[in-house]
Amino acid sequence: MAAYKYQAINTLGDTVQGVIDAESEKAARQGLRSQSLVPLNVKLVSADATPSAGSGFWVSRAFSQADLVVWTRQLASLVNAGLPLERALTALLDEASEGMLRDLMSHIRAEVNAGSSLAHALRLFPREFDELYVAVISAGEQSGRLGQVLLQLAEDLESRHAMRSKLLAAALYPAIVSGVALCIVLFLLTYVVPQVAQVFEGTHRPLPWLTKAMLALSRLALDQGLGWLLGLMALTIIGGRWLQTQPEARRQWDAGWLQLPWVGRLIQGYHAARFASTLSLLVGAGVPMLRSLQTAAQTVTNMAMRADAMATIEQVREGAPLASALAQHKRLPSLLTMFVKLGEQTGQLPQMLQHAADHMSREVQRRSLQMATLLEPLLIVVMGLVVMLIVLSVMMPIIQLNQWVR
Repeated sequence: MAAYKYQAINTLGDTVQGVIDAESEKAARQGLRSQSLVPLNVKLVSADATPSAGSGFWVSRAFSQADLVVWTRQLASLVNAGLPLERALTALLDEASEGMLRDLMSHIRAEVNAGSSLAHALRLFPREFDELYVAVISAGEQSGRLGQVLLQLAEDLESRHAMRSKLLAAALYPAIVSGVALCIVLFLLTYVVPQVAQVFEGTHRPLPWLTKAMLALSRLALDQGLGWLLGLMALTIIGGRWLQTQPEARRQWDAGWLQLPWVGRLIQGYHAARFASTLSLLVGAGVPMLRSLQTAAQTVTNMAMRADAMATIEQVREGAPLASALAQHKRLPSLLTMFVKLGEQTGQLPQMLQHAADHMSREVQRRSLQMATLLEPLLIVVMGLVVMLIVLSVMMPIIQLNQWVR
């Protein structure tokens, strides 16, 4: 069966629209007539067009991160309440708003009604449901614990979303202060300093060295500032695209970030927490260890750490314990190795992995807040020093002129 969008006229003469499941367009029209509806337009919901719209750099999606968490939790609640999957999807479809989300859910329900598994239906929409999401759902269906697995998946998505939000919030204030400081400095250099310089041009007196330096910066900002900015943006874009096509260069670049003080520990903790959380979710759902490691490694976006995670797969495949394999790679935190070793010894590997993920997540949040707390006064001091130099470059000729007049 497939999903068809329709517009029809009801017995009151009003135009209604919705989605109906049918074998063909003809069957969909017959189904509408059986409901006392006069079909005006019946159109197949396209699997390719449903998940997202747009092209280029901006692609809209049916599910935001927060929406996906809510939808997963709602589906888990309905399944755990004993509702068959088809009826649970129908209930969620009835509550969905019009547009891309309703079309997406209609197609998922149609696939499930046609006999496909939920994992297979979700796999048709890779932009909405990533490999991890589909793998967990598949494991839940195979083990007969779909409701429990859905709840665990919703909690995992929610914890990731919360950690990402806290990291963004911690970086927001320093970013705003830096932007405002840059705007103020550019305004002073491009407007205030040239205006003051014009006043002293007629005095034929030599200007202080600080004023000359600021005037040189002012001319540079006025004459070539836009060009330098556009050039820097172009180089950044080109360099980013080049790194994406050069795996070894990308790996070296990411490894360099890990060597930085403070920032390196933060990046390491964030990716290790994500790796541990994903592995805990997959192993707990019953996914085989090697497949779990493969999927968990793919969630690590730092290429240097991903290479270490992928290397552990080969060692585990050859028979090495997971803790021993992780211990061979120094980019992976020793805390993760310790919890994995405890999990293997006690037979509670998923729980220990989740404990490690929680501990590292809290540490990342603590470090990010600490860095933001230190950056705030530091940025203010730097901004104050720069503004003070600009003000001094303006005031020194005035003081010099006043002394000359006396």
